[in-house]
Amino acid sequence: MANSDFDQTQAERFARLALGCVHKEYPNKIAHSLNSDADVKPPRELTPAFYGCFDWHSSVHGHWLLARLLSMFPQSPFAADARRALAQSLTPANIAKEVEYLDATGRSGFERPYGLAWVLQLAAELKESSDPDAHQWSAALHPLELAAAAKIASWLPKLEHPIRTGEHNNTAFGMGLMLDYARITSNLEFGRLVESRARDYYLNDRNCPLSYEPSGEDFLSPCLAEADVVRRILPSPEFEEWLSAFLPSVDLEPTYVTDFTDGKLYHLAGLNLSRAWMLEGIVSKLPASDPRRKPFAALASKLKQAGLESIRSEHYEGGHWLGTFAVYLVSGRNDRRHEESVTEPRP
Repeated sequence: MANSDFDQTQAERFARLALGCVHKEYPNKIAHSLNSDADVKPPRELTPAFYGCFDWHSSVHGHWLLARLLSMFPQSPFAADARRALAQSLTPANIAKEVEYLDATGRSGFERPYGLAWVLQLAAELKESSDPDAHQWSAALHPLELAAAAKIASWLPKLEHPIRTGEHNNTAFGMGLMLDYARITSNLEFGRLVESRARDYYLNDRNCPLSYEPSGEDFLSPCLAEADVVRRILPSPEFEEWLSAFLPSVDLEPTYVTDFTDGKLYHLAGLNLSRAWMLEGIVSKLPASDPRRKPFAALASKLKQAGLESIRSEHYEGGHWLGTFAVYLVSGRNDRRHEESVTEPRP
């Protein structure tokens, strides 16, 4: 459920951030493995659907932002622009080039897991959307959805240990997006794989060193991201017990950005937002009698305020991606609607 104070005015602000970048090719940071001189091409030719927003994954989740806000505010002033942007990007020809790029030799690790998880989140959003054009966009995206899921399904069984960083390759955050996708789309086989690996990686963890966080360029909390994915796979009483052993205490303060023109340092604004939604997710799984609910909720509110106040559209270093984190938080995307186990098929 979206936060009650999330309205069309806020949505307009975040939509304009995405609209200002999804087809803005430069500046651009590409993670590009070249196989020959023929691969020396501008971003719009390499990945014609997702070439904007400075990097590929930000472009993907910028499109997710537009799809989500279009569903929530279909009559808003930005709706027509959002619809045009999605229609321009999500064409069968563009997606075919994206799949070709993803499947090329030497790109097995491309955008894994963060960007691929956002592809799946975009696919889930389009499948749930009530917009009349969403079915067409979903069908166009489907080959890339399948390719992304296949890449992840090939990788996870070989990943012996989870990746516990506060940046893009954090396994727990990506797995949360993957599980939500699997449950929204009823992709049972994929969901069972992700849930099984999450159990292998995390259920025996204890005493997460939250006091070591954050590292200087984090936009995710390794400890809270892990708790947020585990609450998706354990019943409430088991999660309550697991959380007590994993995070005996949670003592955090908002982080602040010292240089808004430094893209890496700007990550700390996103950390406030992601910590806020992860704490909200944790609270949602705790029983009503759990004494941690109230202080965790208060801390989430404090982090949310600090994060939203740090989004400055005049600084492209953060504006090209922070809108997504804000919308993921304030639109309630991290709620519990899809957290039932995928271990067994739905009745």
